[in-house]
Amino acid sequence: MNIAICASQVPFVRGGAEVLVDGLAEALEAHGHRVSVVALPFKWYPKEQLLRGALAWRLIDLTEANGVPIDLVICTKFPTWAVRHPRKVAWIVHQHRQAYDWYGTPLSDFANTPADREVRRRIKGLDAIGLGECRRLFGISRNVTERLDRFNGLHATPLYPPIRLRGLAPLPEGVADDGTILSVSRLDAAKRVDLLIEALALTVAPIRATIVGAGPNEGELRRLIDQRGLADRVALLGRLPDEEVVARYNACRAVYYAPIDEDYGYATIEAFTAGRPVLTATDSGATREFVRDGLTGAVVPPEPAAIAATLDCWHADPDRARRLGLAGREAVADIGWDRVVAALTSDG
Repeated sequence: MNIAICASQVPFVRGGAEVLVDGLAEALEAHGHRVSVVALPFKWYPKEQLLRGALAWRLIDLTEANGVPIDLVICTKFPTWAVRHPRKVAWIVHQHRQAYDWYGTPLSDFANTPADREVRRRIKGLDAIGLGECRRLFGISRNVTERLDRFNGLHATPLYPPIRLRGLAPLPEGVADDGTILSVSRLDAAKRVDLLIEALALTVAPIRATIVGAGPNEGELRRLIDQRGLADRVALLGRLPDEEVVARYNACRAVYYAPIDEDYGYATIEAFTAGRPVLTATDSGATREFVRDGLTGAVVPPEPAAIAATLDCWHADPDRARRLGLAGREAVADIGWDRVVAALTSDG
């Protein structure tokens, strides 16, 4: 088929959604389809831009291009599903969460004003129409599909995205890890990397951590590291090439990933593929679809003391950490592109 993947792109920003789109395009092409990614810039301020962005998608004709029919469009993020097409499916990364589950929290920029309430109302209406037109609805996690059902009354099927990193693997038997705790994520408030730093200040053992990623909170995290006197124990490395990220996954003791109500979280799947246990929080959303406390990692309250206690436990018992990580590897072994491509291209 000729397939268009619809992507909503914040210029100069690359995150999980962009990784998903790239991986999906490669997988569809590997299965014999012709694929083009159609991306429009996404701007959320002022809030009226959200509605204009949806209108832009609504006005695009993706039934054909250069005289060639487009057989299928796959929508990913708000507001891509506003596009019109007779054969449209959605693989929902997330909706505009500021208007839904984040509303009324510090993570949302929507206030309880007549103007903001009207924009929220119209976003919900756009989602109802655009997603309601889709032949099939999928979400990247059970967490995402449950939100869709709760707020919009629409049913979607969980469909987990595979990772794109290559070379992740457990260490050979008898080879020791380097003892570090690894964090790989965008550095913003929702990822709560600050909790890891605060926890390291409370550990009994002088545990070291490596933080990989970039984002708006980088300066704040650097200041926190200095304030807690952890400059010799925490390495804040910024964004790294894939091969370096793989090397750090393969060498570390464990992975910290405890965001607020995560949509999916590639870091969890990457860590488990490398045979590393994951430390997450009780309110971390989709990470808990994979992390089982005491089985594949640890699930603790989002508090520095609770995180520190687990870090000290794994520092003292590396064999336990290894067993948990290997169990995690088994838990994600069946996540693959064949299943994703079959689901998205099926008429069932």
